[in-house]
Amino acid sequence: MKNIKIALWGLLIGLTLLWALADTFLPQPLSYFSLRTVLVQYTGIIAMAAMSVAMMLAVRPRRPEPLLGGLDKMYRLHKWLGISTLVFGSMHWVWAKGTKWAVGWGWLSKPLKGGGAGPELGTIEQLLRSQRGLAETLGEWAFYATVVLIILALVKRFPYHWFAKTHTILAALYLVLVFHTVVLVKFAYWSQPVGIVTALLLVGGSLAALQALFKRIGARRKVQGKIQTLTQYPELHVLETQIALHAGWPGHKAGQFAFVTSSESEGAHPYTIASAWNPRQAQVTFITKALGDHTSRLPQTLHVGDRVTVEGPYGCFTFEDQKQRQIWIGAGIGITPFVARLKQLALEPDRQYSIDLFHPSAEYSSQAIDKLRADAAAAGVRLHLLVADQNGRLNGERLRGEIPDWQDASIWFCGPTGFGKALRDDLAAHGLRPADFHQELFQMR
Repeated sequence: MKNIKIALWGLLIGLTLLWALADTFLPQPLSYFSLRTVLVQYTGIIAMAAMSVAMMLAVRPRRPEPLLGGLDKMYRLHKWLGISTLVFGSMHWVWAKGTKWAVGWGWLSKPLKGGGAGPELGTIEQLLRSQRGLAETLGEWAFYATVVLIILALVKRFPYHWFAKTHTILAALYLVLVFHTVVLVKFAYWSQPVGIVTALLLVGGSLAALQALFKRIGARRKVQGKIQTLTQYPELHVLETQIALHAGWPGHKAGQFAFVTSSESEGAHPYTIASAWNPRQAQVTFITKALGDHTSRLPQTLHVGDRVTVEGPYGCFTFEDQKQRQIWIGAGIGITPFVARLKQLALEPDRQYSIDLFHPSAEYSSQAIDKLRADAAAAGVRLHLLVADQNGRLNGERLRGEIPDWQDASIWFCGPTGFGKALRDDLAAHGLRPADFHQELFQMR
């Protein structure tokens, strides 16, 4: 989370400072309309910068992953950039459109323009000024549509497949807003640092938008596969799917995830990989829980032999740190990345790790738990099973009581966000370094 905050505030503050080198919040003479002019420019540039970076992150680029801690963290940054776009875009609209309405209603009096000929304009500036009316109209309606789609994306109850389809429309709207920005940004900005950075962001965002519109997101990381086995655990409402992969899969680390497309109409869904990588047997396993309409239908819609597309791998929740002592907490379906790591450790018996795995769960399946116990034994990992109505709940106090040397360990958590935050805050209050608590933020919206 620290890197997400640094990236977000670094962009907003950094671009604000660059803008301040080119303009001022205190224009002279200071009046409502002179202030309005600079604030329309400032809020527009910040809104488009945030939307540009959000657009670039939406196409799942590989290079920022290690810097931001994985694609799950990148998507959290993408979300906050979308919110920033909404906030600054709304401010931009209020200053721009609201002022025009206030003048039309007689609430404000627009100052008269001075007489005389203005400075002679260059060819490019003349061309841009000739497009101002069109740019304002298109930008206004693109803004309205963008607001609606961003709000829908933030509503968790909005179905995922509709979210994915409508989110693609944002790429087209972004290109309209790029035109709006290029025409209406103060021409003098383009020769200054703020203009150069803005131009680079607009180019990067436009390329990403075209990639989304032409359905090229993750194209180089996609391979075809065929479902080999399907195993249901009715007590847990869980389905285990094993997929044989065609050539092209680069291999994966335990803890990573992939996007799987089993239906073109539904689109790609992200799932944590629950198997170790064996190059001699190219296959992956996913464990999915019925948490929504799509995952609830999987046992009926998937069949052995079906062809699917797998894109990935993504993520940095890979158990790699400088600690030989680790504590894992896989709550409910959050056990999935740990299952993959158990299988990987079983293939590497010489690894010198001391590991305790806590598995809190509200549900119990003897078949699934027997498999988990066998995997933990093969990996040399101590398993702590906590079924809610039998063994009570896990909290920081209980963890510290059961693991006396917990401060020597790194904590790896996957499960409900609120549960993870409560554990992190409790352990940090008792001396755990924040950098030693690793949490997967497996929410794509």
